Amino acid sequence: MKLLIYEHITAGGYHGKKTSPNILSEGYGMLRTSISDFKAAGHRVTTLIDSKLSPLSPSLDADKIIITSHKEELEKTLTSLSKSVDAVYIIAPESNQILQRLVKRVEAAGSISLNCAATAIAKVSNKYTLYNELKRIGIQVPDTLMIDSCEGIKKIKQIVNELGFPLIFKPLDGVGCQGLNVVKNEHQIKEALAKLMEESLGNYFLAQKLINGTASSVSLISTGKKASSLTLNEQIVTLSPPNSNSGYTGGTVPLHHPLLEDALETAQRTVELFKGLRGYVGVDMVLTNDEPVVMEVNPRLTTSYIGLRKVVNFNVTQAIANAVLKHELPENVQSSGYAFFSKVTVPTVPSKILHKICEIEEMISPPLSIEGDETAYALLIAHSAKLKSAKTKLYEATKHLINMLQED
Repeated sequence: MKLLIYEHITAGGYHGKKTSPNILSEGYGMLRTSISDFKAAGHRVTTLIDSKLSPLSPSLDADKIIITSHKEELEKTLTSLSKSVDAVYIIAPESNQILQRLVKRVEAAGSISLNCAATAIAKVSNKYTLYNELKRIGIQVPDTLMIDSCEGIKKIKQIVNELGFPLIFKPLDGVGCQGLNVVKNEHQIKEALAKLMEESLGNYFLAQKLINGTASSVSLISTGKKASSLTLNEQIVTLSPPNSNSGYTGGTVPLHHPLLEDALETAQRTVELFKGLRGYVGVDMVLTNDEPVVMEVNPRLTTSYIGLRKVVNFNVTQAIANAVLKHELPENVQSSGYAFFSKVTVPTVPSKILHKICEIEEMISPPLSIEGDETAYALLIAHSAKLKSAKTKLYEATKHLINMLQED
């Protein structure tokens, strides 16, 4: 099968806009590994990459790589290429309706999309709608209010006092930790709002009760009607006040936890509630002492996939295709060992040595930076029978990377 894999940030979708090298490392990592896995399953792969990232092209195993230079032509190129392949897979954030719009474009071109249906993406991307639907069927979600930022500080203070501090402020349709703030008192509200407005195109945001517990996610494969929970994953997340940045820095697959079975069942019920959620879906949750609390549904490939592919006994990308095209779920799912992955911050790296860095076995995404930034982010992963040894391998790989940079 001829496939087009489109990853929004590396293809140039944020060209001319401020974005984070932190997010860039995740996008490139998912692009690189998904291309490798689709190829391993016997498919021919075409992808797009921004001209500014062209030095990274040799480390992509695609059969055809198209270099893009103009954001204005990007979606037209996506449409024309969609018509020349058998199926298309989009890797993109759902914030500001980006994923939904791109999938609609593929669907309108008459092409087969391996993504969740655009209608299902729309339903779960609005977090307030999501919380209300989940609450209706008895799935635990945080106490949440939707607030219009135009209400004014005085009115907003009155509204959020209903929940009580500490609170989380986050965009209505944000991704991961984008725009997320921990607000501990009334004095932090003004600064939190200012930060939110930088990250979101809309006026509405969510205020929700902070839930204490283990940050985690569940990776699932779904046919659009029936879903199968594959693994529970730990997320390494930093939640910060408005004067700092919250962030996702990596994780462990799988996570063993007393609430494992409850988490897997809750994630399955959540995904099956929304018809059209198909292929790969991620459900973010916090595991408290008593129960899993669902935070978000990600109708797309998530960074946990990078770890998942290392531990399960089947090709995840082929399972995505089988779920969408044949309505089949993977059988006899087993996992082996632990995958530990983490971002590493280093100074900006000269493009001339990127190909050497990509040869590091644990390197998923070499240190990437946005033009003008002094900091780059690499994404590394290690797999071993024991979690401790996986962490040791990653630590050694990180030291190797730093030594290479110092020698250059």
